[in-house]
Amino acid sequence: MFRDLYTGLIAVVMVLSAESSVGPSNSSSFCTESKECLQFDLLCKAEEYEVRHYSPTRWVSTDAEAYFMGVGAAMAFRRLFQYITGANEEGVQIEMTAPVLVKIPEETKMWEPAIYTLSFLLPSAYQDNPPTPTNDKLYFTDMPDMDVYVRSYGGWMLSVTSRLHAHLLTRELHRVHALYNTSYHYGVGYDSPLKLLNRHNEVWYVSEGDPVCPGPVEKPTEPTNT
Repeated sequence: MFRDLYTGLIAVVMVLSAESSVGPSNSSSFCTESKECLQFDLLCKAEEYEVRHYSPTRWVSTDAEAYFMGVGAAMAFRRLFQYITGANEEGVQIEMTAPVLVKIPEETKMWEPAIYTLSFLLPSAYQDNPPTPTNDKLYFTDMPDMDVYVRSYGGWMLSVTSRLHAHLLTRELHRVHALYNTSYHYGVGYDSPLKLLNRHNEVWYVSEGDPVCPGPVEKPTEPTNT
């Protein structure tokens, strides 16, 4: 009897955790243009990055081959936008959520195109049973429970700025001897193309093992005259 009760409680906690991973946008200061946003737990915050925990979520994704991240993302965005505006078997309109993820491979060559994966977060109402896309280039991605290293920046998420902030984040992660997935990172955007000011973008690296959470770097103290 106790085992059944315990199992039931665990199941309820798991359901609540899944539901709470997509929630109202008012819970985030930088998620302001959509009704729902990806939720997270802030594990720690250092001077150059923060560590977040994300619960499992479902996304609708598509791949695009391009020489530059911005070009690939634009191609993929068009397909995904068509999906949420009715290009699905049920013909339903799906609310836009935030953020939008771009999976960016680490090893790219200037003379060869790379595969970029763009993903829209499905709203809470469609996390369990999303409508089937009519475009066979779209598919669903189940993001696992994960801890991520995050660096935030403003402006526009372009190929150059995304690579720059990815480099700055990896430099700091190397400094603190953090372990993370080195085969790809995520470019993360929260704003529509029409928003001009106070834009918010992020770079994510998925932690491997326990994340490193050092305190802020202390500045050396000035010598005092005696």
